[in-house]
Amino acid sequence: MESRAYTHAISNCSAMIIEEVPMYTNPRKTSSIRRLGRVDISDFKAAVLAIPEETWNHQNANKPNRFDALDATRHIPFRFVNNFRDWRGHYGCELWEEWKPLLEPIFAAATADYGYTNGEFPRAMLARMPVGGVVQPHRDANPAARWPHKIHVPIQTNDQVFFYVDGVEYQMEEGEAVELNNMGVHSVENRGDCDRIHLIFEYFDADQPDPDWVLPFRETA
Repeated sequence: MESRAYTHAISNCSAMIIEEVPMYTNPRKTSSIRRLGRVDISDFKAAVLAIPEETWNHQNANKPNRFDALDATRHIPFRFVNNFRDWRGHYGCELWEEWKPLLEPIFAAATADYGYTNGEFPRAMLARMPVGGVVQPHRDANPAARWPHKIHVPIQTNDQVFFYVDGVEYQMEEGEAVELNNMGVHSVENRGDCDRIHLIFEYFDADQPDPDWVLPFRETA
């Protein structure tokens, strides 16, 4: 549901990141959020809630996405880009093959409305935000984040988790796939009584022509 605009201050660190992000991006991406519908997460949720704490800690300690804005949120990466310049090169992480049978049906159901014949998933991960946790206001600054659609599927959440995009407050239900505008200023707060766990992944059309601005990044990668 959409509701009131928020007035939280942006920290100096996050503001610096925001100022450095050029605003060219994929015109197919949503400008706010795009609700993609519900997907079946029953088997996936059971498997996620059974993950031992030592696995969360190990995967988080070795994750490739280390950004100050993410604060105390822990991650388990499944897929990731080879570098932060280009979304076209990506690989399966340590747990990808084990989790692939559970992940791929969710990917397919969440992205069906896009109609891409040759869609790819460069990044996918679990994000676990503790009670009282925050994600500071920021834009996804790395070039590899500017082109793909960024999609969230809440696996465990509560009615006191608030997501903000460009000053507008949103809430997402468990099992609801939602694309968000990661080039907008976005942040999250968990004011509830349980951890918030999202499956977050990126999606792009491999048949879509490359933007001109990606060429200099490729030449210097």
